[in-house]
Amino acid sequence: CPHCGVRVERVPWAPKSSRVTVALAKAVALLAKKLSWKEVAEHFQLNWKTVAQIIHWVVAQGLRLRRRKPLHVLGIDEVSRKKGHTYFTLFYDLERGELLWVSDGRTESAGDLFFAWLGKRRSHTIQAVCLDMWTPYLASVARHAPQALTVFDRFHLVRHLNEAVDEVRRQMVRDLPEEERRAVKNTRYLWLTNPWNLTEAQRTSLSTLLTKNLPIVKAYMLKEAFQKFWDYLSPGWAEKWLKQWFWWATHSRLTPLRDFAHLLRRHEKGILAWTKLRISNGALEGMNHKIKLIGRRAYGFRNPYNYVIAIFHGCADLPLPL
Repeated sequence: CPHCGVRVERVPWAPKSSRVTVALAKAVALLAKKLSWKEVAEHFQLNWKTVAQIIHWVVAQGLRLRRRKPLHVLGIDEVSRKKGHTYFTLFYDLERGELLWVSDGRTESAGDLFFAWLGKRRSHTIQAVCLDMWTPYLASVARHAPQALTVFDRFHLVRHLNEAVDEVRRQMVRDLPEEERRAVKNTRYLWLTNPWNLTEAQRTSLSTLLTKNLPIVKAYMLKEAFQKFWDYLSPGWAEKWLKQWFWWATHSRLTPLRDFAHLLRRHEKGILAWTKLRISNGALEGMNHKIKLIGRRAYGFRNPYNYVIAIFHGCADLPLPL
């Protein structure tokens, strides 16, 4: 600048006719963490493609400059990208609560892409992996990190159990006579919520329902009994209790609970690992909410690659190269 003597450099992607400077690019990158790319472009009076190019370059350089710390506890989770069972697969460092990688899809190749980026040497330092019981994830982890202990996420298990209990309630609403149907209709919250989170009026309603001889009451009792599993510290005692609960569920004559019990039996080893390593992906639900907020803020992304870049920029805490 001929007036103040400050040297203004052009960013690497900027064409000769562009007025985009390093200082402006830094301001764009910082504001894009709070606003949509369209709003940032309107604020700085730039073309949307120019803002997208800036964010793409910042993320690429941030991934290159980010210090790779030792990875010991890996968390794998998915987040819905749009309607129609379309997902992103997210990979976290659970020790530090840090987003490591985002892959489009919920397939085995999504995990393979992450481990290819991570490298063989760092993959062999992983001691435990927390994930749900999705078969493609398990296959990818078994191939690239066979030494890691697999721990199934507690919150995914509770969600499967709650879905089984709610399926029993829905079957009752469909099959019961009108008088008994009214007693259980619109009571979903009572059956799926922890008792200590209910209000006094809700506890009274639940106590009244528990006196009735209904299938949903049996399902609720099984759900509450299963909560005892999370208190066990010994794998031997936990396995013994899990077998007892499996017998109760399979002899309950409730098809959804029986299916859930067989799901536990197929993945018993990863479930019992909870007694050794009490890790879960529950602490990362806030990060998943932030990722969904990025999509809502932009009213969706036509190109999933732009959505991935926006997630890296807003959630991965990458160093700014500017």
